[in-house]
Amino acid sequence: MKKIKLTCAHAVVKYLIAQKILINGKKESLFPGVFGIFGHGNVACLGQALEENQKELPTYRGHHEQNMALTCIGYARAKRRQQIFVATSSVGPGATNMVTAAAVAMSNRLPILFLPGDTYANRMPDPVLQQVEHFNNPGITANDAFKPVTRYFDRITRPEQIIQSFPAAVQTMLDPADCGPACIALSQDIQGQTFDYPEDFFKEKVHAIRRPRPDEFQIKEAAEKIKSSKNPIIISGGGVFYSNAMEELSKFAIKHNIPVTQTVMGYSTMKRDHSHYAGQIGGLGGKNTNSLAKQTDLAIAVGTKLADFTTGSWTNFENENFKLVSINVSRFDANKHLAQAVVGDAKVSLDELSQALGEWKASEEWNKKSQIELKAWNEQVDKESAPSNQKIPSYAQVVGAVYRNSDPSDIVVTAAGGLVGEVIQVWRPRELNTHETEWGFSCMSYEISGALGIKMANPDKEVISFIGDGSYLLNNSDIYSSVITKNKLIIIVCDNGGFAVINRLQLFKGGKEFNNLLKSSKTPGLVGVDFAKHAASMGAKSEEVSSISDLEEAFKRAKKSDVTYVISIKTHAYQWLEGSAFWDSPTLEIPTTEENKEALKIHKEGKNKQRQGV
Repeated sequence: MKKIKLTCAHAVVKYLIAQKILINGKKESLFPGVFGIFGHGNVACLGQALEENQKELPTYRGHHEQNMALTCIGYARAKRRQQIFVATSSVGPGATNMVTAAAVAMSNRLPILFLPGDTYANRMPDPVLQQVEHFNNPGITANDAFKPVTRYFDRITRPEQIIQSFPAAVQTMLDPADCGPACIALSQDIQGQTFDYPEDFFKEKVHAIRRPRPDEFQIKEAAEKIKSSKNPIIISGGGVFYSNAMEELSKFAIKHNIPVTQTVMGYSTMKRDHSHYAGQIGGLGGKNTNSLAKQTDLAIAVGTKLADFTTGSWTNFENENFKLVSINVSRFDANKHLAQAVVGDAKVSLDELSQALGEWKASEEWNKKSQIELKAWNEQVDKESAPSNQKIPSYAQVVGAVYRNSDPSDIVVTAAGGLVGEVIQVWRPRELNTHETEWGFSCMSYEISGALGIKMANPDKEVISFIGDGSYLLNNSDIYSSVITKNKLIIIVCDNGGFAVINRLQLFKGGKEFNNLLKSSKTPGLVGVDFAKHAASMGAKSEEVSSISDLEEAFKRAKKSDVTYVISIKTHAYQWLEGSAFWDSPTLEIPTTEENKEALKIHKEGKNKQRQGV
């Protein structure tokens, strides 16, 4: 066996460059780039190896470790898990700053490779700068914080260990059922050490994401349950994107005459003008879809983990004869809530299930009812999001103004706060793959950092991000990143004076306004933030507007801009689109006010409808 002597750091980079993947028949780099913030834990060895290989593996400078990792995650989401970015940091705070992003990737089942520096394997200089010491366990470092929020974790304490570790990490990140983040902590001293590596380790490897076929028995059982139903619905999740099963979903719905609802992560798996499109279901859904959910006797969940906002905390399905069929590549997800599981790839499973169903279809009246209720709900949303002269516009009016002036191919991004639900109702998809929300972890500031990754993955499309003032203030440095890397974003800052959606929840639960809106916090020196000027200081074009008509004109200017454009507008903190589903959120069991008593009554009414299994 031929061997080559390399430092561990150079071997890592050489291995990453050798990994390729087939995308639509074309060979691409599995790892198209690295985001890094260098420190003493990674600059001298891994940093130099990256510098020497810029052509094959470009490195981008981050400004905050969490943000740069969120950018990597946004890229992976937009690339439908087929390409993976690397995020590297020093030891200590640089590494732990990425833990939140790891949780985002973990909860959303998205791949990212974390390469944080680690303390010395030989322990001779202990404690090194930024080392966290555990008196009774010297093997624990700050990087152990990654363990609960990664699919794969390893710490390299000998240079030859990468021969086993990196292929295992790659296969984990590419596994359709077990996909998620991987973290390989690189001990500082080991990065610079040499080893005689086998040359075969660096041979080009072309990967392809497998498509597991479903079991025949599971298909047969699922088909029998569907055939016995009268009013079925489909719940389309993010897994439909990752399987590229949009065409199969459409054909299945048409052939078997089944209305298609969508989860937040599955939004835009079907266009609004499709004959069987029903819209968003659950806690952020419309009256129409939640009405269907209450009546349906069977739901076919496709590529969804069935989170509480999708199911109304399992209160949405009120039919006593309700059954659940769950198509999912993950055994864990497919078997949730006593479902009839179909464990397999969504694209393949929909096709095989359709064959098993033959010519069976649901009644024409059922889909007609769905379309009538959809039309009525859309009319209500259109009315509430229409142009208005009110002094402080609502979220819906702001989103409506942008939506009316957007192009069908524009990609809209949200992540946290009340904007997620308002955008998903108003921004009905005119093209597939045009709605990107981080709703697994709902991480504030993803709206900017994730949007940057989405733009890097879609350089020819307009990427529009809606963000509240709370998320903006949390972390905004990637406005600067978007400017200096020439990845133009349009960012709409809705300034409602604090964390308005949690203030809404606080009031709904019978509480008093406290510590959410700025005006109800300890703020004796309260001043307003000029978001437009702040964004301008980072090189973006920006303006503040005060009316819907001004917003529409500003957005047109933003569309013409060749650099990131930020528009700030004061937004109503108390005006929302109507909700139509229960959410199991904690409520005081010993009320202290009349408002608490009413909240507890509503909570108990919802809990009484909560299903325990199907």
